[in-house]
Formats: sequence, structure tokens, C-alpha cells
Amino acid sequence: MGKNWVNIYQLGIKELWSLWRDPTMLVLIIYVFSASVYTSATAMPETLNNAPIAIVDEDNSALSQRITAAFYPPQFTAPAMIEYAHLDVGMDEGHYTFALVIPPNFQRDVLAGRAPALQLNVDATRMSQAFTGNGYVQQIVIGEVNEFVKRYRGSQTLPVELELRARFNPTLDKSWFGALVQIINQITMLSIILTGAALIREREHGTIEHLLVMPVTPTQIMLSKVWSMALVVLVSAFLSLNIMVRGILDVPIEGSLALFFSGAALSLFATTSMGIFLATLARNMPQFGMLMMLTIMPLQMLSGGSTPRESMPEFVQNIMLLAPTTHFVELGQAILYRGAGLDVVWQPFLALLLIGMALFALSLARFRKTIGQMA
Repeated sequence: MGKNWVNIYQLGIKELWSLWRDPTMLVLIIYVFSASVYTSATAMPETLNNAPIAIVDEDNSALSQRITAAFYPPQFTAPAMIEYAHLDVGMDEGHYTFALVIPPNFQRDVLAGRAPALQLNVDATRMSQAFTGNGYVQQIVIGEVNEFVKRYRGSQTLPVELELRARFNPTLDKSWFGALVQIINQITMLSIILTGAALIREREHGTIEHLLVMPVTPTQIMLSKVWSMALVVLVSAFLSLNIMVRGILDVPIEGSLALFFSGAALSLFATTSMGIFLATLARNMPQFGMLMMLTIMPLQMLSGGSTPRESMPEFVQNIMLLAPTTHFVELGQAILYRGAGLDVVWQPFLALLLIGMALFALSLARFRKTIGQMA
């Protein structure tokens, strides 16, 4: 038994040295846990920033000027005041994402209790700005009109007052969400890439044949790749959380990092096994890359990291319970966002253990079959 663990340890050290001599993989590891995390946190696509807007003011009243003054950076650029005849030309040439038309006698009709219509033109080809900014413009206009009307009609006390308390992210800072989700996603992606590439590298360099004539078993070979690549991912993720997320981005971590990385280790047991399984199906790195993309995209998009699972079809929710990323995202968000303890996340931990054992057994059977054909 002791010799088995020595073989696993020594083979794992060999994997670490092979990775150290692979500059492409080293650059990938550094990038995904540094620049990729930073850009995901600071360049969230749903954030409205410097959206160009034009206003056609045909009323030229105090109310229309109040509405115009409500659009300012950083959400919008300074409004371009244009004539109605220039609206279509400016939209066609892509100068404006939004063009708001305030009709004549707008203030008079509002004060008279009528319901005058404003026209908002949106360039829907700028999808992220159009989708988010559409709601921003409506809220700004309605808010300014309501404030203006109150001044002339007196204030009206509503019977209900709603007080908003945003828990776990009081300032609704989207960088908190983006940085931590990216860490979780990159742990999954990199573990599959590193273990799969390690096996394919052995095959392409011919060193797998050397292993076959050594007194080592397929189980020892697999375990060595699993622990060595998982260690690299865990150390990289730990440094990224403390240097990039906590240090540079100043994102607070609520829960226990020890508990989170324990869950990450269980998830890595499953995903590294998955990487070896994919590598046994592929003949070379390009094929492995295609298989990995077909695997990693559903794992990341349907696991609940980007979109809540509750909003997905029930069939998809049930199928994704078999994926390790679903349970890893659940425990990761609970621990890092809400400071949950083991009494809350024990079920995802148990699910990851069972899924990891099943994937390891499946990958080991496939690995034995593959090296048996090579022998």
C-alpha cells in the first residue's frame, strides 16, 4: 500500500514538471485567474456606460428642460439636441443609441391631466445598451414627470412605503458577482484542460508507452494526474481570490475559504476525471479542444452561475443535477456570498462526492481500455 502511494506521488511530481516546461499552459493559467477575472468583474455587459442619446425638444418648457438635464454621464453621454428632421439620419448613421422626442405642448398637457405620448427611438442593433438603457430612459422620464407634477398639484402620501435592503451586496455592485462567478467557472474549465492535455501530451510524446512497461497501474497513473493538476488549480484559485478579487477588485468574501476550497477539491475530483475521459476519446489536441467546448459551455451556462436554475425549464434543471458544476456553483455562491456553513451546504458536498466517484470509475474504465489497446 505504501509503495502505491509513493508511485502516485512520484508520477504526480512528473506531471508538475511537465506542466512547468509547457509555457503555453502556464500563460493560460495566469491569464484565466488574473486578466480574465478582472475583465469579467469590470466589464459586465449589462452595465450602461456612456450610451449616446439625442433629444428632440419641440416643447421647450421647464418640464422638457428638466427631463433633458436628467441624462448625464456615466450612464449617458451629454444629450445631443437635434431637430426632428435630423433624427432618422442620426439613427441610420449610428450616432445615437437612443433618441427621445418631446412633443409640442407636452408640459401643458401633463398639467391638464391628459396623457401625452413621448416617442423613444432605440437602435436595437446595440443589443446590451438597448436592452438595459430602454428601462433607464423610461424610469428617468417618469421620475422627472412625477416630481414636476407634485410641485404643482401638491404632495400625495401613499398608504404603503417600500424600503429596499439589498442583502449580501448592499451597493448592488456587479463586479462582486462577476469576479466570484469567473473564479468558479475557471476552476472547472482549467481542471478539464490541464488533465486532458496532460494525457494527450503523454501520447504525443510517446511517454505513455514508457509508463506501460513500468510497475504502475492505470489507477495510479490516473490518480497522479488528478492530484497534481487539481493542486495547480487550487493554488491558482487561492492566489486569485486573495490577490485579484480581494486585493485589486476589493470584493469582500463572507464565508470560510477553507470550506470553499474543500468543496472545490471535491469538484476537481469530478472535473479532472472528466478531462481524462475526454482525452481518451480524442486522438489529438484539436479534437480534445472541440470536445471540451461541447462540454464546458453547457456546464457553465446551465449550472446556475450565470442564470438562476429556477428560471430554466424543469427538464434542464433535473438533467443538470448530474453535473458537478451545478453543485459546485450552489455551494460556492452560498459560502462566498452568504457566508454559509457546512450545515447549509452538506448536500452539495455529498452530491459532488458521489458524482466524482462515478466519473472517476467511468474514466478509469475508459482509460484502461485505451491503454490496453496501445499495449
